[in-house]
Amino acid sequence: MTQKTSYISELQCERVTRFKPELPEVFKKGVAFIKAVNGKPTQSVADQAKIRDLFKNTYGLPIVKFKKGTNPVVKKKIINVAVVLSGGQAPGGHNVIAGLFDGLKQVNKKNGLIGYIGGPSGILKKSFKKIDEKVLAQYRNTGGFDYIRSGRTKIESIEQFCSIKDNLSVCNVDALVIVGGDDSNTNAVMIAEYLKQKNMDKCVVGVPKTIDGDLKNKYIETSFGFDTATKTYAELVGNICRDAISAQKYWHFIRLMGRSASHITLEVGFKVQPNIVLIGEEILTKKMTLSKVVDSIVEVIVKRSQDGKDFGICLVPEGLIEFIPEMKELIVALNDILTDNSDKFTEQFLSMEEKKSFVFDKLSSKLSELICSLPTDIVSRLISDRDPHGNIAVSMIETEKFLVEMIQKRLADFKKKDKYKGKFSSVTHFFGYEGRCGFPSNFDANYTYVLGYNAAALILNGFTGYMSFVGNLIKAPKQWECGGIPITMMMNIERRNGKNKPVIQKTLVDLNGKPFKEFAKMRDKWAVSESYVFPGPIQYFGPANISGITTRTLQYEHNKNKKTL
Repeated sequence: MTQKTSYISELQCERVTRFKPELPEVFKKGVAFIKAVNGKPTQSVADQAKIRDLFKNTYGLPIVKFKKGTNPVVKKKIINVAVVLSGGQAPGGHNVIAGLFDGLKQVNKKNGLIGYIGGPSGILKKSFKKIDEKVLAQYRNTGGFDYIRSGRTKIESIEQFCSIKDNLSVCNVDALVIVGGDDSNTNAVMIAEYLKQKNMDKCVVGVPKTIDGDLKNKYIETSFGFDTATKTYAELVGNICRDAISAQKYWHFIRLMGRSASHITLEVGFKVQPNIVLIGEEILTKKMTLSKVVDSIVEVIVKRSQDGKDFGICLVPEGLIEFIPEMKELIVALNDILTDNSDKFTEQFLSMEEKKSFVFDKLSSKLSELICSLPTDIVSRLISDRDPHGNIAVSMIETEKFLVEMIQKRLADFKKKDKYKGKFSSVTHFFGYEGRCGFPSNFDANYTYVLGYNAAALILNGFTGYMSFVGNLIKAPKQWECGGIPITMMMNIERRNGKNKPVIQKTLVDLNGKPFKEFAKMRDKWAVSESYVFPGPIQYFGPANISGITTRTLQYEHNKNKKTL
């Protein structure tokens, strides 16, 4: 549906009509005035022999970097490109489309772009719309994926690959751009490999998208949307910090998105400096039990209470439960029990008590003891809630409430033993969808536009099975480096739903990396003091050190230290 100017906000009008993303110097004259420089052959991060065997046509390709030069051949080509948005929304998706559109049209006005509607299912259904310059103009620099929408359909079966091959031909598509996270870009390289096997002269290029920040490596310095999402969450958490020191009577437990990695929680921690920041990867490495995690939180609560501070802020990553080894073991065991006995759960057992009794009997004594120690509503969710793949819906578990209930019990025991005399009142929050569709920050607006423009350059130069990469992101956009990395170099073999599958390896918080080490230096001070920082809303105007600032994670990774308050 076309947006109507009379119904858009003043900020949206300003962003749509006046903000102009900045291209790197290498693209100053357009795609026809660059040359691709190939590096050395690459290999996957792990399982090299298996990945090579699965991707005979797209494995071992070189990293490509674009330099100034000339390539008159691209001007002569008239190509039709399709773009699809896949997976969860992330701020800046519309600018990927805009950059791709502009890159194609700058070379040849006859080049065409269509958008498959509703994610990968749009390719299978041949549901698409022509990307029109007049309509696209109303979506530039805005949040959301609403222009062509997104979806989570997985491309796995031979029938699906065959259907995509046929539908791309029917729609006269020469190249496909898949914008998504690790699963979506795994789909991208699998489609690229399949088309190569069928001798189809079509390019497939991926674009790195996820607010979780777990799609990154030496070349993909960050995925788009992470910057905007963490700034959005930081504003909200900062507001709560201000409320906490104003009222001085509540402990706030805030769960943040990030199912498989704690990058969001760590970045928001840097931005706001709350009292407690739980990092799942540290808990996993230290093999902390659930009881030890609760103890670590209670220790800070008691220490602050002894100083007359019965208030504070605790950040909890969404995937915390799966980082606790014993909880992960429990979840695996429950998945097996519930999968093997699915008929009984849907037909034979009617009450929750019957289900619990059956499950408890099937578990080992250690795991049975663990599940009996959990809050009742958490046990019910573990047994009842299932995701589309039939597994326990861990992301739906309200971990922050779960922790609060266990903390309350521990503090009650402490009171009986005269170890704690304070008053514990809690408020819980979950910030997730608030960060996925906001107006992209200036960084994300520029970054996504360049990712799209760069994807056009990869396609026009005939690269397939590659991911668009833009590097040197700590610098101003005109100094950014552009090119492509083979998607296979990011892959390994993982066990998914009982089968070994090739997937892009998620990047977790590196406990030996500079960001975590800097956090570890500061957290003891944050725990006992009110070192809170109040970031305020995202700034779209003003000096570059305010409106163009990158994440603290990127600053530390590039060894650009910044003093903390």
